[in-house]
Amino acid sequence: MNNVMSWEQWAAHDATGLAELVKKGDVSAAELAAQAAAATAKVNPHISSVVELFDDAIADPATDGTKLDGPFYGVPMLMKDLGPGLKGRLQEQGSKFMRGNRPTEDAFLTHKIRQAGINIIGRSATPEFGVAGSAENPDVYVVRNPWNTYYTTFGSSAGAASSVAAGVLPLAHATDGGGSIRIPAGSHGLIGLKSTRGVFSIAPALSDITGYVSTQGCVSRTVRDSALFIDSCRGGAPGEFMPYWRSDESYSQLITRDPGRLKIAVSHEWGGYRADPHFVQELERTARLLEELGHHVEWLVPDIDFDAAFRAQTTCYISNFAQSIQRLLEKRGLNAPPEDLVEPINIKIWQKGLNMSYSDRWLMQDVFNSTSRKLGEFYEQWDIILTPTFSGPTPLMGEMRYLTLSDNPDVLSWFYDLWELFSYTPLASLTGTAGISIPLAWQQSGLPLGMHFQTRQANDGLLLQLAAQLERALGGRFNGNAVPAIHVTR
Repeated sequence: MNNVMSWEQWAAHDATGLAELVKKGDVSAAELAAQAAAATAKVNPHISSVVELFDDAIADPATDGTKLDGPFYGVPMLMKDLGPGLKGRLQEQGSKFMRGNRPTEDAFLTHKIRQAGINIIGRSATPEFGVAGSAENPDVYVVRNPWNTYYTTFGSSAGAASSVAAGVLPLAHATDGGGSIRIPAGSHGLIGLKSTRGVFSIAPALSDITGYVSTQGCVSRTVRDSALFIDSCRGGAPGEFMPYWRSDESYSQLITRDPGRLKIAVSHEWGGYRADPHFVQELERTARLLEELGHHVEWLVPDIDFDAAFRAQTTCYISNFAQSIQRLLEKRGLNAPPEDLVEPINIKIWQKGLNMSYSDRWLMQDVFNSTSRKLGEFYEQWDIILTPTFSGPTPLMGEMRYLTLSDNPDVLSWFYDLWELFSYTPLASLTGTAGISIPLAWQQSGLPLGMHFQTRQANDGLLLQLAAQLERALGGRFNGNAVPAIHVTR
């Protein structure tokens, strides 16, 4: 079967552009799905980012109730193999333990995605339960960064970022509980927005109160794709525990205008963590670009107890993951995770967090509150905080200290190894505020380097507005004309 367009044309179109072609009748949703499948066949042997394609959804994009006259008009997308369930489809969460798992219903967000006209054609790879900094278990799959396959993808939205960067498709679902959208986006030259808590529903399995730090979203190559995804898929399910934010104006419309003059606080010193010297140079260059665009930029760190925040966030992850694993064990009548099916660090997380006391959780919640209040006060004076998306170079493949295959005997030590590299993104997850990685810089290795912008609650539109201003300032395309070594056009 011949593709409906050349690979150069395919890579030049974002999801919004493909939707416009379908709307005009120039191509069909089925032809787009078929080309995405062909793209997968072309690059996936090199990067292993796609776990499975759904042949029925490729052949018939209306499968499973996808609304083909929705805003995306049947544009294909991959769903991360973790998070919203797809009725009757495998969801194995990057784990041998979860092989064969099939949700019995669509999650609420799955329904919203289908109503938006997005054709879910397959699943993208993730590390086991989304915990690790990379998806590198040889018994499951080893996902590679298409810019240079000797380097990791980061995580946990590993397959999503790798697929979009390699040109498989322009948009992929992703999730973020501490940086798992933003960090892979930052190392792949993509847009990665973690929305404010109360934008995307995580119903029915969890609420924003039980989930605390986790949220949904996407990675994309253009700002307008991310804006349209939020406009089309946001909103709470019946019975949410908290109100859901609304925007007076669609983000798709908002991003057509530049923001006003913003007050932007810049830092790479985040508690005890510091950025790589080259990253600091790239941060300084980004700050100068923002000044050239008319924004007020000043080097300033929020007055936050970062040590307490990292301790509280570690408690949150350990207790949340432990209970998730325990729930899976109870469904199977097991007393402990099987050592041959669950990765070592995840077993240690279960052991550490299973019997965590209410007092521990209360202290965690107290720090969440005090940190959120302090940051809220900071945002009364400043519009945005700018840092690098991560603090050190993307590691080579096989760096065990960031993997849940690690033999580190101390699970707290393992988490603090993560924080040393992923220093800047967890704050927005803790406070439920918005953060975005924008591809504005490069690492010395030649891999992309994202710059991370944070703002107050429900101000997601401002981040997209600034990202769109930067996109226009750079000629309408991030990364210039550079494409990864593994790419559909090569």
